[in-house]
Amino acid sequence: MNSFQQVNNGDNRKAKEINLKELFVVIKRRFWVIGIITLLASIAGIIQSMSPTVLQYQASSRVIIGADEESRKTLQVIVRDSTILDKVVEELGLQKSAEALAGQITVSSVDSSQVVSISVMDTDPLRAAKIADTTAQVFKDEVPIIVGQDYVRLLSNAKVNPIPINQKNYNKIIYLFIFGLVVGVGLVFLLESLDDTIRSDREIEAILGVPVLGRISKMNKKNIKKKNNKQPDLELRGETIGYK
Repeated sequence: MNSFQQVNNGDNRKAKEINLKELFVVIKRRFWVIGIITLLASIAGIIQSMSPTVLQYQASSRVIIGADEESRKTLQVIVRDSTILDKVVEELGLQKSAEALAGQITVSSVDSSQVVSISVMDTDPLRAAKIADTTAQVFKDEVPIIVGQDYVRLLSNAKVNPIPINQKNYNKIIYLFIFGLVVGVGLVFLLESLDDTIRSDREIEAILGVPVLGRISKMNKKNIKKKNNKQPDLELRGETIGYK
């Protein structure tokens, strides 16, 4: 019994060996799966690329905060506070709240130094530069009132950047095409591993451990009709023998 199991295990291991020809056959048999998934992924990429994009422009103004690290972090938080931004909205006549404006502003320290960058994103490059400069100026003027000391000095004004930071990128189509292709091939081999259908004589011999002596042809209407129209050879031979 143990010898029989070892033989079967050895045959199963051989049956699981995959060569390039078998890989090609597996892919060819379910190529429609790869095609559908790749097509759907490519269509999704095209839809995303063709969808309207609101272009955003960025401008940055820089200030120097002459304070220790803890005080500098506190002052960076104050930049986006309504105390500062309410005055910016009023001075520029913006049709938005201080909270909405705060969502457009990013404050960060440059290389862990005392230089702090006030970056603004907006749909208008000129307005983005104006907001950055006005925010920096209001911040400088209000800091002595808020904390009682003049820590802030203006370093550089914002420059108008005519190049949007979120231009349309058609690489998504290529990325999604490759993603769909990889997923499709993976799904094909997953379906193949779950398919227990016996497709060749070699698989039968590997499972049963006995040689295949013959096979029954697949019967369909075309084969049956062809067989009925063909005159049997046995009758002709019988007539010839009887004549002699």
